[in-house]
Amino acid sequence: MKTLFALAMLLQTVASATGPNPADFPQQTKLAEHVYVWSDVHPSGLYTTNNLIVITSDGVLVADGQRDAATTKKMIDGIGALTKQPIKVVVIGSEHGDHTGGNASFPSAVTFIKSPLPKGKETMLKMGGTDIQVLDRGRAHTGTDLVVYLPKEKILFASEAYSHHIFPNMRAAVPAEWVQTVRNIRAIDANTIIPGHGYVEDGPAMKASLAEFEKALQHIVAEATRLHASGASVEAATKQANWGPYAAWTATDRNAPVAIQRVYDAIDGKLK
Repeated sequence: MKTLFALAMLLQTVASATGPNPADFPQQTKLAEHVYVWSDVHPSGLYTTNNLIVITSDGVLVADGQRDAATTKKMIDGIGALTKQPIKVVVIGSEHGDHTGGNASFPSAVTFIKSPLPKGKETMLKMGGTDIQVLDRGRAHTGTDLVVYLPKEKILFASEAYSHHIFPNMRAAVPAEWVQTVRNIRAIDANTIIPGHGYVEDGPAMKASLAEFEKALQHIVAEATRLHASGASVEAATKQANWGPYAAWTATDRNAPVAIQRVYDAIDGKLK
């Protein structure tokens, strides 16, 4: 697995130098019988945004959308090419615009499931013969994050609680809570894990990537905490920070200053 993960990381690093080629997207990948991941290019052009599609005999569930109406409509058309079943449920795993900006393109009769869940931390759905769990495992990137789990298929869609080989964007996060949320997600019995952003590799590589993402969060919190204790300003800390292996991850230049500010704010009691 280590060799496979190392190769995946090498390929990701090479691809990250220029970002995904728009001509290669959107992409639709089959994960299991009637389960697919849809990927299209994020507005930044740096990485992909991913969605989960679950086709059942009682309609289709989609987890997350895309950035705008036209991009989401492409996904809806792709679903239409797979099945005549209507889209009945849309799970909003991430409330941010790059995942919800096109929600108006979904059929007007769909049921949207979002945080907070109506009956606590879990919503259990049975669509046809398919069991689907919508789970709140804690605050992560958005503060209202939900994940979707298919227990029979052991497929987990993590939405923006996890991005593959992308420096964590903490602009709406409580950093220490995000670390615990990822631990909670890793405890779910999944063989296939789909990130909200980033390329999708095979099951073992993605499980290893999720574990590395947790380490990245821990490293970022520890480094920013060290810099705060040294008295460095956010601007100075941005220049002094040692991100180790995560300095090479996608979007580090954009996301690292935000991460430092959020950790500082948490230490200073400014976050709720």
